[in-house]
Amino acid sequence: MAFTSPETCERVLLVEGQDDLHVVGHICERHSSDFSFDIIPKDNWERLRDSISVEIKRPGRQVVGILADDIPAGRWDAIKDRLDKADVQVEGSSFPRGLIVDQTPRVGVWLMPDNEHPRELEDFVIDMIPRGDVVWPRSQSYIDGIPDGQRPFTEGKRQRAQLYAWLATREEPRLMGAAIGTHDLDIDGPLCQRFVDWLKRLFL
Repeated sequence: MAFTSPETCERVLLVEGQDDLHVVGHICERHSSDFSFDIIPKDNWERLRDSISVEIKRPGRQVVGILADDIPAGRWDAIKDRLDKADVQVEGSSFPRGLIVDQTPRVGVWLMPDNEHPRELEDFVIDMIPRGDVVWPRSQSYIDGIPDGQRPFTEGKRQRAQLYAWLATREEPRLMGAAIGTHDLDIDGPLCQRFVDWLKRLFL
């Protein structure tokens, strides 16, 4: 599995940005599964959204996965609209194990963190903080203790700030993907296992 690729690859996972790329890449490396796909970061949600039908219709495509945050509201509707334009027919509206449409090319969609709650990549990574970690509640308390008038982030980004406060306490402060690679984060929880199962069903 490659972290980046030319857009001529047959099996691709489209993601919003570099954080998604490295989180997925390190999860796959630690699982040691025989994954064979390339990750293409699109730099932001708008470019990812607008590339979906083009990427699915690109000659030679065998599998196209789509990974996106589920905030703000309306992202699933926007993705489904692009799938419709690419002649990918989706039945139903609830996909807790991730969507897979078995046609040519095979198409999959995963909305972070769990296909059910409208949140983002950081919430998926928070779920990988080891249970019983003594630093995590202190990281939460630190962020929560910042006076409202001194917080440069919105309430919706509070958990994201808590996560980065926790990452800053590692032996060598690091980004999310690197923390997975160094085993600071646990990939054996139910949510991460469900995500890996989606990747396996889509790409293996």
